[in-house]
Amino acid sequence: MPPIRSQTSRISTEQGGRILLPIQAIKNQEISNISLAARTFNVPRSTSRDRLTGRTERSTTHANLHKLTEIEEESLRNWIISFDGRGAAPRHSTVRETANLLLAARGSTPIF
Repeated sequence: MPPIRSQTSRISTEQGGRILLPIQAIKNQEISNISLAARTFNVPRSTSRDRLTGRTERSTTHANLHKLTEIEEESLRNWIISFDGRGAAPRHSTVRETANLLLAARGSTPIF
């Protein structure tokens, strides 16, 4: 059974696809004005302008805000689950130290 999406999530997804339309229209010189293109395709003018000038979408930039890579996060998660499987739970400080060890092994700066 597919997941039930909220109304705002569905609208956001539809708008994400529509954002490409005014950009393509401007690049193909079908419409010369960003404001007119945004109104025509019912998308925010500021978003159309930002994407046209090369700004990346938020969903892709969010990934850059994480210190650990996905593999490191998964390793840390598995390590915590292994503790749980043995009937113990690691302290927050122990998890932080382990995360810092993963970062140090990669040559990155520690979290705290």
